[in-house]
Amino acid sequence: MKRYYFILWLIIFSFPSIAQDFPYRLHLDSISIPGLGGLQSYSFGQANGKWLIIGGRLDGLHQRQPWATFDLAGHNNQLIVVDPTTKQKWSMPISELDNALQEQLSSTNIQFFQRENNLFLIGGYGFSKLKVDHITFPNLTVVNVKELIEAIISKRQITPYFQQIIDEQFAVTGGQLLLANGIFQLVGGHRFDGRYNPMDNPTFVQTYTNEVRRFKIEMNGMKPTVQHLPSIRNEKLMHRRDFNVLPSILPNNSQGVTAFSGVFQEDVNLPYLDAIRIDATEMSSVANFAQYYNHYHCASIAIHDADNQRMHNLFFGGIAHYYDSSGVLVQDNDVPFTQKIGHVVTNSDGSMQEYLHPLEMPGYLGAASEFIPASTISMYENEVVNMNELKTDTVLLGYIYGGIQSSAANIFWINTGVESRASQMIYPLYLIKNSSQSELIPNPQSANGLQLQVFPDPIEKEVSFGFFLKKESLVSIRIQRQDGKVILSKKMKKLSSGEQLKIFRCRKFTVGQQYMLIFEVNETAVNQLLIVR
Repeated sequence: MKRYYFILWLIIFSFPSIAQDFPYRLHLDSISIPGLGGLQSYSFGQANGKWLIIGGRLDGLHQRQPWATFDLAGHNNQLIVVDPTTKQKWSMPISELDNALQEQLSSTNIQFFQRENNLFLIGGYGFSKLKVDHITFPNLTVVNVKELIEAIISKRQITPYFQQIIDEQFAVTGGQLLLANGIFQLVGGHRFDGRYNPMDNPTFVQTYTNEVRRFKIEMNGMKPTVQHLPSIRNEKLMHRRDFNVLPSILPNNSQGVTAFSGVFQEDVNLPYLDAIRIDATEMSSVANFAQYYNHYHCASIAIHDADNQRMHNLFFGGIAHYYDSSGVLVQDNDVPFTQKIGHVVTNSDGSMQEYLHPLEMPGYLGAASEFIPASTISMYENEVVNMNELKTDTVLLGYIYGGIQSSAANIFWINTGVESRASQMIYPLYLIKNSSQSELIPNPQSANGLQLQVFPDPIEKEVSFGFFLKKESLVSIRIQRQDGKVILSKKMKKLSSGEQLKIFRCRKFTVGQQYMLIFEVNETAVNQLLIVR
């Protein structure tokens, strides 16, 4: 199969400076702990500076064959305690628990949130001996974090520190669980029952939630009582999973949630580029914004600057449809692993812009990892870091642990199980005061509002363009060879505002040839270099 890559030569726009509003540079250290193996797609809680790690996978990127993917050998059947300060690790098997608990606690992509000493675990995907199949578990499990950590260290019985209930509303995986204004928000995700395969053969049943499920949990001792509240539903906006969802202080200073990117678009197997802002009653796509550098769930953190009324959202590696190469934005429809650290700023007026940090991840790392905040960091109730309480010149913000570490950017189509692994490294993240100007690098394409995507599948006789128009506009498209020979030229009548999908027949592309795409909307032009591999 031919593969196609698009290089977007950036049009320079005027970006408001945020250099002095984020006066830090990033520093990643690394530590290893004897006996701590690799893990990805896990859940965690913490107490007294120690981490409690539950579930997840011991292997790397899942394989494509249904019989090989998400196998039992990759399940994490241990409860793990880590002390990153003393570099100690303890563990205990979950075998003393009943079967229903064992199945959920060894699953992958559990949604989780810790409120005080209670860690709430919802859903997750894994093998069920009871169902004799892979399922998404319809469970809420409550864990007493501090007591369980102490029991694991002292090798005591662990059963008393778990309580599980069944609720079909919690049969979700690949979503995110957050808290806003005292209400739990189960954002997006899907129910996936059966064996995965990438060709959509009938080995599974998949249903996206298309909503934010909202509820309260009251605890009577260890017993939870759930009060479901009206969901916020939008089948078009929230048809996504495996994404980054971060708590936010919204421009009106209320607590909310922002969902970034995610997979997959309904019409094409590519990530979303837009961000979704969610408040107490509704969700909406953020106007004139597209995120390019971090599309799949990765370690991420939200920081609020009350003095300047800005949110800073940082994303560490993962998987992305685009990457930056020497200042050039490259679109890769194989959606590769990335080393990039993205930084999305939400301004006081609600507008958003994307930047890059010059620091990169130490390898193709970050997908399905988690950011574990330092216990000393000042945070709001919804786990947004309070930037104005960071008083010292060097701040330990927290730790990146686990995730998938890939040997190359693109391994999906050649993956045999050895091209990637679960990372065992811990990367402490420091913010260091920067008295000079910040090194943040703006991505002008993130704020022009077009959200342009070109998706051959592969290009043979047709090429497709997806884009967004803020208003009724004149649009023209031209593709030409290096020698100037035009192979496609279209001037369209005025198109109405909103999302657009245009498909055109064109002459056959030649392998090894480069083509220039000139895409014009009124006074705005984006030029892309198409390289046919």
